[in-house]
Amino acid sequence: MGTLHPSTLSVKDLHWLILWDKDKCTLCGKCTAVCPVRAIELGVHRKRIVNVPLGLEEKPGNVYGIYHGIRQKTDPVHACVGCGMCNLVCPNDAIIPVHNEEISKLRFHVDIDGEPRRRGGRRNSSESVLDQAKFIRISMLTDPALDAARHEFELRTLLGRILAPEDALAAARDNGWIPPVREIYPLIIGSMSFGALSPNMWEGLQMGVAYLNEEVGMPVRICTGEGGCPPRLLRSRFLKYVILQIASGYFGWDEIIHALPEMKEDPCAIEIKYGQGAKPGDGGLLMWHKVNQLIATIRGVPAGVSLPSPPTHQTKYSIEEAVAKMIQSMYMAWGFRVPVYPKISGTTTALAVLNNLARNPYAAGLSIDGEDGGTGAAYNVSMDHMGHPIASNIRDAYLNLVKIGMQNEIPLFAGGGVGKNGNLAANAAALIMLGASGIQVGKYIMQAAAGCLGSESDRCNICNINLCPKGITSQDPRLYRRLNPEDVAQRVVDVYLKFDRELKKILAPLGRSTSLPIGMSDALGFADFHVADRLNVKHVV
Repeated sequence: MGTLHPSTLSVKDLHWLILWDKDKCTLCGKCTAVCPVRAIELGVHRKRIVNVPLGLEEKPGNVYGIYHGIRQKTDPVHACVGCGMCNLVCPNDAIIPVHNEEISKLRFHVDIDGEPRRRGGRRNSSESVLDQAKFIRISMLTDPALDAARHEFELRTLLGRILAPEDALAAARDNGWIPPVREIYPLIIGSMSFGALSPNMWEGLQMGVAYLNEEVGMPVRICTGEGGCPPRLLRSRFLKYVILQIASGYFGWDEIIHALPEMKEDPCAIEIKYGQGAKPGDGGLLMWHKVNQLIATIRGVPAGVSLPSPPTHQTKYSIEEAVAKMIQSMYMAWGFRVPVYPKISGTTTALAVLNNLARNPYAAGLSIDGEDGGTGAAYNVSMDHMGHPIASNIRDAYLNLVKIGMQNEIPLFAGGGVGKNGNLAANAAALIMLGASGIQVGKYIMQAAAGCLGSESDRCNICNINLCPKGITSQDPRLYRRLNPEDVAQRVVDVYLKFDRELKKILAPLGRSTSLPIGMSDALGFADFHVADRLNVKHVV
């Protein structure tokens, strides 16, 4: 008998079990070649058969034979992640991973050297308050209901500080400064950095956004995320469709500053990131597996080192200093022509940040990221036990603006788990009626446009270690070449056209064809009394 150690596991202890049909398998080896974590091996295995004689004159014996086949590894380092790539490439449907219904014991074995498990994806819980929303206001005699298929709709929102009418008139009369405002589509592709996504994925997203703007006439915007962007994008005419993000350590910002004199267009806006809802307080992390020479050059760091979000720079020590320093300095960099706004995690301190921004005319808005947002690399404990739901946070922020009479001046943008269960348009409509001026999505775009295999049941979710089986979040050429940028662009266009149609189907009965129902909470209801009471909307059963 072999020696057993505390780390010794059986296949039953793993989170995912691999079912293999020996009769269907032709031993082609495609499944073992494509497995990102090398969870299975193809080889020659020994098989013991007990030989029981018919009579009593002979003793039972063992007969040893060999067979060729697939075997699942039980080493935690090579534990199956359930991505299903083996099933996708198998020509005979002979192999498939199956979720183990037992409580996973693997978590006790991956905490090596006292380092808790860190993974990509989202939290394991699939519950969402937004999916419980009901749209209950149907116009009949007052504002006539519209037919979404026969009426013209213009679904647009504003990004930028909207001055009160008297202030705008006074500024125009005195030749004063009026804050820049952008008219954009209400669904924004949220911040996913150039280091987090593969080059092919990034190129596909940019191509899709450019097509939507120039061919479809839909003013879609995409945020770069932390860490800069490719230099050629900064010098192209497509920069006007991009929101540039600056974060704690100014990663990639030198490249942007150096490109300023050569920019053909201004960016759509500047987003200053203070926090992410999926891992509030942790900050971002680009693990060393993904920091190749290109990423290192853009970010101004050595290649092959992990890049956690550095401590906050002294010029961004607090939101008060950010308003006084960073927001104004970013305005100055582009001659006060580009809106600048902060992004924060969903938290009970969001209202304090909002009140501070309300006192300064330079703040172009506020983006709030809720707890269910996707993440490239975070500890399980952060994703599952920290953060604030976006629905209640955005509602509190909007009602606070109503109290001070500024609900039409400072736009709020909501993100974090929107479309988590596939209901993108319904979730977006609910957030808009709770007070959001626009919605930011990231993980949904990855799942819909590139076929991400991750899920909230902890399937795949290895975005952080450069082994993405679809090549979406990998910097390894052998993996990201699996992804065709043109196919990604086509799917991005499809996602937006579908979203546009579904959102119109929701808004048409409200009689709204020229403006979004921002804060129109009388159109919203929840069957859960406590949810309805918390959000200050109707309770319907």
